[in-house]
Amino acid sequence: MTRRLFWKILIGFWITFILIIEGVWLSFTLQDLPPREHDMEQARLVAETQLAGTVFALEEGGIAGLDALLADWPAEVRSRFSLWGAGASLPPAENALTREAVAADGSRWTLRYDATPAPRIRPGPFDVPPSLIFLGIIGGLVFSAGLAWYLTWPIIRLRGGFATLAGGDLGVRLAPRMGRRRDEIADLARDFDAMAERLEALVSQRDQLLNDVSHELRSPLARLQVSIGLARQNPERFDAVLHRIEDEARRIDAMVGELLSLARAEAGTPPADDYFDLNSLVLAVIGDARFEAEPARLTIASNLDDGQVEDVVIAGDAELMRRALENILRNAIRHAPAGSTIAVDVAPRPERVVITVADQGKGMAEADLAHMFEAFVRGAGAHQGGFGLGLAIARRAVLSHGGTIEGRNRPGGGLEVRIELPVSPT
Repeated sequence: MTRRLFWKILIGFWITFILIIEGVWLSFTLQDLPPREHDMEQARLVAETQLAGTVFALEEGGIAGLDALLADWPAEVRSRFSLWGAGASLPPAENALTREAVAADGSRWTLRYDATPAPRIRPGPFDVPPSLIFLGIIGGLVFSAGLAWYLTWPIIRLRGGFATLAGGDLGVRLAPRMGRRRDEIADLARDFDAMAERLEALVSQRDQLLNDVSHELRSPLARLQVSIGLARQNPERFDAVLHRIEDEARRIDAMVGELLSLARAEAGTPPADDYFDLNSLVLAVIGDARFEAEPARLTIASNLDDGQVEDVVIAGDAELMRRALENILRNAIRHAPAGSTIAVDVAPRPERVVITVADQGKGMAEADLAHMFEAFVRGAGAHQGGFGLGLAIARRAVLSHGGTIEGRNRPGGGLEVRIELPVSPT
């Protein structure tokens, strides 16, 4: 595995570290700093020592002794000293020390020494001290290597996780391998885990769906084979067997239609530039449902009947939403006791609309409520028909429109399905 990013970060930060040190050194060498207080005190102390020496030489050896002393001084130091006759008018000089002395021959003199600190010797731009060079090379290398490794090792883990996931292992998780990191890379690992969990769930649902479809198709196909065999053995019963074959073919066709509707609902978000009137759609579904509910003497009541509910416009697929509402209402009709009432209400809210379908049946076991919208899941009354796909289609249709759907048992008995959809601003 190549470590190109590691070396890019390492070399980039290392060079940057060295350039920062060189930049600091250049700013130090180019800056003309005034003498510090320590330099002033040191220069004054040297001046007092030198001036005391000249006074002693003049008092002991006269001018000749002073000249002999000055001859041993460097030219730069000798230029700081000056000798004046007694009573002479000295020019003003800052930082100059003066002393009065009497020479060996009795003459009086005034001695002056310039105590101004010597100017600093400015180093060159590349005369970097060895300690700074060591810090730039060794310290910068250690810092850059640590930073590069800190940034690249989780990316290497992510790459390995993607490779494992692509190889078919959907159980790989990366967040536990990130340690105590609390940064964007750790967030990326958690997003990866969420993606892997979602993929694992989808693959599991697909496998379960294929298994359920195979199981559901096996029974009618087996009955078809038995019917064909009976027709061959007893041609006199051909008409009765033919009716049975037609019934099983219609059952298979209905199941295939339900599966196609489920696949359509799972296909994704419907077109956002199509709009439909939700109230009219719900009223149309209720009208069809009332016809189906007549044999069981069921009453379907709705707050839309009086026309007082404001119009609601939804962006999406009207036919898909119609199919979802039909499945929910047919499920309520299937489980509602004869002579009871099914309530269908539409409640517009700011930016959302809530649709509730409530029956007066037995409801569902609390443990089954979380799975009622899964494919091929049947509740009480499954013997009355159906493949267990209606509510799964409804859930996919609602989710594709950006909404939510949930079911709960009513306190007074029965099941209530609640749909919440976003309202189009138009």
